[in-house]
Amino acid sequence: MLANPRHTTAPGRTTAATRAWRRGALWITSLAVLLAACSPGSPADPTTPDPAPPGPSSPASDPEVPAPEAEPTVEPEDAAPRYLLATEAESDGLAVVDPTVREGSAVVDRVEVGAAPWGIAVHAPSMRAYVSTAQGVAVVDLTSRERVDLIPYRDSPARVGFGEHRRGGMGIAVSPDGARVHVAVHRGDSSTLETVDVAAREVVASTPVGLRTFDVLVATDGGEVYTVDHDQFSVHVVDTTTFETRRIEVAPFGTEGGLASFEKPHYSVLDDDGALLLPYQGRVLVRLDPATGTTTTVPSAADSHQHGVARTPDGRVVVVGNGPFGNATGGPNVAVLDPATGEERVAPLTRRHETVTTWTDPGTGALSAVLAGGYTQAEAWDGATVVDLATLESYEIQIPGRPQVVVPLPEGPAA
Repeated sequence: MLANPRHTTAPGRTTAATRAWRRGALWITSLAVLLAACSPGSPADPTTPDPAPPGPSSPASDPEVPAPEAEPTVEPEDAAPRYLLATEAESDGLAVVDPTVREGSAVVDRVEVGAAPWGIAVHAPSMRAYVSTAQGVAVVDLTSRERVDLIPYRDSPARVGFGEHRRGGMGIAVSPDGARVHVAVHRGDSSTLETVDVAAREVVASTPVGLRTFDVLVATDGGEVYTVDHDQFSVHVVDTTTFETRRIEVAPFGTEGGLASFEKPHYSVLDDDGALLLPYQGRVLVRLDPATGTTTTVPSAADSHQHGVARTPDGRVVVVGNGPFGNATGGPNVAVLDPATGEERVAPLTRRHETVTTWTDPGTGALSAVLAGGYTQAEAWDGATVVDLATLESYEIQIPGRPQVVVPLPEGPAA
């Protein structure tokens, strides 16, 4: 097993455990002072003379009016932090991000995972993250925030590169039981879905899929894996027992232009029925039933070349728009669309982004979207945009290394 224990913590930050200890010590001290002062059985200090009888204006002269007592000072509880994980696509790191930090870097911790990381798959019960790097699948212990393994691909690239077309791992997903990881590996002229047995540290299957798989999703029961094949206008359905595949073309605007087309799929989310939701160009949201291969569409007025998509707890989708490419004519934006009702809200943005996740502000409880600035084409930037989903107001945070994929960090020992 290859281990790399190196990780860094931002200076000047007090841990949650330290803050909790200080609050507990302060509370106990205050309580002890108060009990000592109020105890009816406390003996008088023999060296202290008896006080003079109170005058008529003293509160003590009225037995029904108690003397005021000092209230113990208790420090208010800090809201539990909610962090995010982001891959640093131009570096070798997995960043732990605090979206509440608006001045300076929002990275509060960092784990070296391997060159050119792309996707992240998190298994919350085991507090493990799996990161698709150019060289292999990095296994990260989220409790200690250390890389504990790097499992090589069966089809590892001969050299390490960076950027959208670099070879190596791309989309990645983990099975519900955490036993297997499914990662798409780009080999230049073809792509495969490699299935990794985590305990055995070996690739147990390598299945041909469509070219340049940006995203990989796994069914709720773990029985199927879905690959979003960017350069082939398709989704592959892979049986996780037999590894048989079915290709489904998903091209609402046709396949004209081939590799040069902008009307191609990028990322997807699953709805409650297990269907894939894929945004296209700010014009339609495609709902794909993987069992039958049939599609339906929900119209969109965002009119922007779309990449990342996330889903809110109430079923709305949040989609990243990157501007006028292909048949999209609008500028960068973020769209919030309800597939059930068709209701949509769109807010313009000044920058382009790659992926998006949802995040709850620990201080206000407000649900927000966080859009990573590591756009795979031109105009990528070192940061993310946080958008309040109620008001659509936004602010930017700094994340060095071109953050490409952003996901929530599970609330557990590491948070």
